[in-house]
Amino acid sequence: MTALKYSLSLPLLLVCFLAAPVVSADAAAGEQKAATCVGCHGPKGKSSNAQWPNLAAQQSTYFVTQLNAFKTGTRNNPMMQSMAANLSDDDMKNLAAYYSSQAPVSAGGDPALAKTGKEKAGMCLGCHGASGEGNGQFPRLAGQYPGYLAKQLSDFKAGARKNGHMQAIAGTLSEDDMKALAAYFGSL
Repeated sequence: MTALKYSLSLPLLLVCFLAAPVVSADAAAGEQKAATCVGCHGPKGKSSNAQWPNLAAQQSTYFVTQLNAFKTGTRNNPMMQSMAANLSDDDMKNLAAYYSSQAPVSAGGDPALAKTGKEKAGMCLGCHGASGEGNGQFPRLAGQYPGYLAKQLSDFKAGARKNGHMQAIAGTLSEDDMKALAAYFGSL
């Protein structure tokens, strides 16, 4: 009787498993949800204002992590905290799928500063990728506005933005170093 019970349970279990919906991110749903992001981050995540980052081609894991940080208040930005407050986990994943699928952009940067920044960028490439493209939990730096990147480094150095590793690195940088690195990554 026990063998019969198990032999009937296995096919039932397989049917339930195979019938379960596959949960994955939906870039089309992310595109619809992104309508509220366009005002600051621009169409398709291509910001026209150095105050706000480009979201196009951003690493999806990093993107979701940051939205969660805004939602929980562990990353402080009143505007983004209010925007993330009502996002579900699926909304965040869908937005990440949409933005990560967009073509990357280049914000540009002062060529002389970019040359100096390239010489200093080695310390960044291990986490942020050989071309600043990002790496899973580490953000894409390539193509971001230099002013935005320099502000983030300054915020890490001042402790306004928290991340032990980045705070330690930023703590070793002068303002000129930050501007040079930002120009280099912006130019990619």
